[in-house]
Amino acid sequence: MSDLPHPGRRSFLRRSIAIVPAATALTATGFVTAQNANRAAPPSADTSPPTFNTATFTPVYFHANEWTFVKAAVARLIPSDDIGPGAIEAGVPEFIDRQMEGSFGQAATWYMQGPFVPSSPLFGYQGKMLPREVYRAGIAATDVWCKAQKGGKTFAQLDAAQQDEVLKGLEGETIKFDNVGAKDFFTFLLQNTKEGYFSDPIHGGNKNAAAWKMIGFPGARADYLDWVDKPGVHYTLPPVSISGPQG
Repeated sequence: MSDLPHPGRRSFLRRSIAIVPAATALTATGFVTAQNANRAAPPSADTSPPTFNTATFTPVYFHANEWTFVKAAVARLIPSDDIGPGAIEAGVPEFIDRQMEGSFGQAATWYMQGPFVPSSPLFGYQGKMLPREVYRAGIAATDVWCKAQKGGKTFAQLDAAQQDEVLKGLEGETIKFDNVGAKDFFTFLLQNTKEGYFSDPIHGGNKNAAAWKMIGFPGARADYLDWVDKPGVHYTLPPVSISGPQG
């Protein structure tokens, strides 16, 4: 996690998305961006903050206490501000719940046989637990740790600064668990949060394509080739999801 305050964290998020191919923004399997994310767009005549869809979603995989944790955690990883929506407004928790029931959560396309031995992070996740199992065990272990170390409070009951401290502990492995890798859990959580924030809205996150609007990404528009030979020209049309226009 970044130590930067909210504006700095948001700027870092906007800058970092430029290093990933734009094509991945149409999938739910990677951190996503637009190739021209660093190019500033002309200010819109309407400077009022956008309205986001915050309709109630009932999780399929997560239990009530787990759902509370997920919402609290992603709200700290991508907080809302005057530049764009946070993870909550963008529907990231819904995206993550859907992922737990899909091929990612089930590790459907992964090699999940032994031997399970300590290995370099360069090799990626090497554990025996399915990602959805890592989430369940990681949430439970984090709440147990918080209750023991933070006066009986669960993660969601901590204030923002304390939540950031816990997330940094998971990432930096200063917090350790016996039955699940704290770093593995945090890595999945951060990865899925970024994916849900920038993926195509058809997957449950990026509500109303708000993140795409923020970075100026056109989405799945079939007419984007018409703009390839117009470098520096502001693309004025709204983004389009695989499922259709997003307004």
